[in-house]
Amino acid sequence: MQIFEAPPPAEGPSLALHGGAGGRLEELTREGRAPYTDGLRAAFSAGWQVLASGGSALDAVCASVEVFENDPLFNAGRGAALTATGQAELDASVMTGAGLAGAVAASKHAKNPVWLARAVMEQTEHALIVDPDVAFLERLGVEVVERGYFITEPRRQQLERVMNDRAVAPRHGTVGAVARDDSGRLAAATSTGGMTGQADGRVGDSPIVGAGVYARDNVVAISSTGHGEAFIRGVVAYDIAARIRYTGADLAAAVRDTFDQELGQHGYTGGVIAVGGDGRIVVAHNSPAMFSARGNGPEPTLTT
Repeated sequence: MQIFEAPPPAEGPSLALHGGAGGRLEELTREGRAPYTDGLRAAFSAGWQVLASGGSALDAVCASVEVFENDPLFNAGRGAALTATGQAELDASVMTGAGLAGAVAASKHAKNPVWLARAVMEQTEHALIVDPDVAFLERLGVEVVERGYFITEPRRQQLERVMNDRAVAPRHGTVGAVARDDSGRLAAATSTGGMTGQADGRVGDSPIVGAGVYARDNVVAISSTGHGEAFIRGVVAYDIAARIRYTGADLAAAVRDTFDQELGQHGYTGGVIAVGGDGRIVVAHNSPAMFSARGNGPEPTLTT
């Protein structure tokens, strides 16, 4: 398991984001790392600009995830992984440290599922909506696109390899962001297209509070990526937060212990990004690789 930890800043906000954990995909080998690095930098820059101007942690994580969703290299929004029938069914969630949360599963029409998840949180009485129709999105003021917008040729090819049992790379991937703003507020957001070749209607951990996302002010904000079913069964994000909140565990130790008990012992892989109540940042994964960016200033530390 690899853990990267940055101490709490003397002052100012903190931001961390991930573009998925897994192995080295064939697409990455062919195209090289540069486009992914550029995507990480762009997503970090979008979130950091919000924080640097005094914006909220919630605005920052949504801004970062929106960039990922618009970049076809990452498994979220346009360019997301496809189901067994060749369709895109998208999941996303947001949560604030004050305990508010919104999520969407099997979204088919929202250009940016992260904004739909936020609209669910802020404009409805619900926490999770499944397969919302166009009329619902329009009532919330969320941008709608045709379903074909999400589908790219590289993802079609990846699906074909998986369905023909010729794929050797992991089939999952997720994007997410966590932040602490100048006021000490925490927030987290997660978005994904799920697993390549998954059954239509399958929902992973990304829209599940406590599994793929969790935030509580003065404790931690977390976004997860990896084998979704394992993160749901282990309630991984919440388990990390509970270790900190109730036992006083150090952030890095809480992450390590949760991974050991809920993932490693069962042979599952994945990663998390976390920012503590003091602004400390931890990026961790037990998968071969994880795309991430983290920092307390405009120039992030990148891992690809």
